[in-house]
Amino acid sequence: MTLYGEEHELFRRSFRKFVAKELVPQVEKWEEEGEMPRSVWRRLGEQGYLCPWLEEKYGGGGADFLYSVIINEELSAAGIGIAVGLHSDIIAPYIDTYGSEAQKARWLPGCATGETVLAIAMTEPGAGSDLQGIKTTAVREGEEYILNGSKTFISNGFSADAVVVVARTDPAVPASKGLSLIVVEQGTPGFAKGRKLKKLGLHSQDTAELFFDNCRVPAANRLGAEGSGFTYLMEKLQQERLVSALVSQSLARRMLTDTIDYVKRREAFGQPIGKFQHNAFKIAEMATEVELGQVFMEHLIADHMDGKEIVSEVSMAKYWIGEMANRVAYQCLQLHGGYGYMEEYPIARFYRDVRAHTVYAGTSEIMKLIIARRLGL
Repeated sequence: MTLYGEEHELFRRSFRKFVAKELVPQVEKWEEEGEMPRSVWRRLGEQGYLCPWLEEKYGGGGADFLYSVIINEELSAAGIGIAVGLHSDIIAPYIDTYGSEAQKARWLPGCATGETVLAIAMTEPGAGSDLQGIKTTAVREGEEYILNGSKTFISNGFSADAVVVVARTDPAVPASKGLSLIVVEQGTPGFAKGRKLKKLGLHSQDTAELFFDNCRVPAANRLGAEGSGFTYLMEKLQQERLVSALVSQSLARRMLTDTIDYVKRREAFGQPIGKFQHNAFKIAEMATEVELGQVFMEHLIADHMDGKEIVSEVSMAKYWIGEMANRVAYQCLQLHGGYGYMEEYPIARFYRDVRAHTVYAGTSEIMKLIIARRLGL
C-alpha cells in the first residue's frame, strides 16, 4: 500500500533532519528537567510542525493527516515522547471540531505557533477508564461555570496554557448525558497545578495533578453543547488511539533497528552474537511482528483518512501493537546484555518509556473489552 507522495517524503526528510539536529541532542537534558522547554514548542511552531492540518486562517498549513503521521513517527523513532502528538492530533481537534468560530480564532493560532500548549483532563484519583466515576463538577451560575474537583496523570498538565476539562454539568444523570468539555486557561482564579509527577518513564513529558477550587470559568469556554462531552470524547477516541498505536509501532521499529545493529557488532565466543541461532530467531520473531504491525497501521491510516468508522480495528491496534512494542523492548534489552541496563544506551530509556503505551489512552484490558463488546460478546 502506497500512502505517501513525493511531497510527503520530502517533508519526512526535512523533519528528520530537524529532529536529529535540534531535538535529539537535548533529550537527556529534558529527561532530567522533566519537561520540554517552551522555546522548543515555539521552534516547532515556527517550522510548521504543530497542528499542520489546521486551516491557514488559524495558522496551519491545511495539510492532510499523513503529515501528522510523519511527525509522530519520526519523533517516536527518535525516542521523543508523545507530548507533541497529544497537543496537535489529540487535543487541538476537540477545539477545531466542537469549538465556535470565536473559540477557534482565540485558541487555535497559538496552538499552531507553540504559544498555547494544550492538555486534556479526564483522569481523576478515583476515575480512569470509567468516565462514570468522574466527580469534578461544573455548576452553571449566570454566565460562568464554577468548577470543583481534581485531575491526575495529566500529560502536558504542568506546561499547559489551556486545559480541556471533562466535568459533570449535570450530576443527576449518567455520564453519557451529564459531561461537558470546558476550556480552563492558565491563570484562572481557583485553578492550580500540582507538582510534576515522577514517573517510571517518559520523563521529558511533564505529567501533573490539577486542582479546581471554586474555579470560575466563562460559560463561553464550553466546547459544544452542554451534556455532550461523553459523545465528543467517544468521537475523538478513534484518532487518539490511532496516534497511540502509531507511536508504539515507530518505537518498536527503532528498538529493533538498534538491536540488529548491536548484535552485528557485539562479539562473544569469537563471533557476533547475532550469529547464534537463538538470538537470530529472536530477531526474526520481532522483525515479523514489527512488519505485521506496520502493514496493519498503514491500512488503518488509509481507512481513517477515508472517514471510515474503525473503532474495533483501532482498539485492536492500540492493544496489540502496544503489547508487541513491550515484547520487543524486553527482548531487545535482553540482547544488549549488561549494556542494555546502562543509561547511555537508548534501549534502557525506551524500555521504561514503552511500558506506558499499554496504559494511557485506554489500557490493553479496556481495548479487549471494547473489541469483545463490538463482536457481540
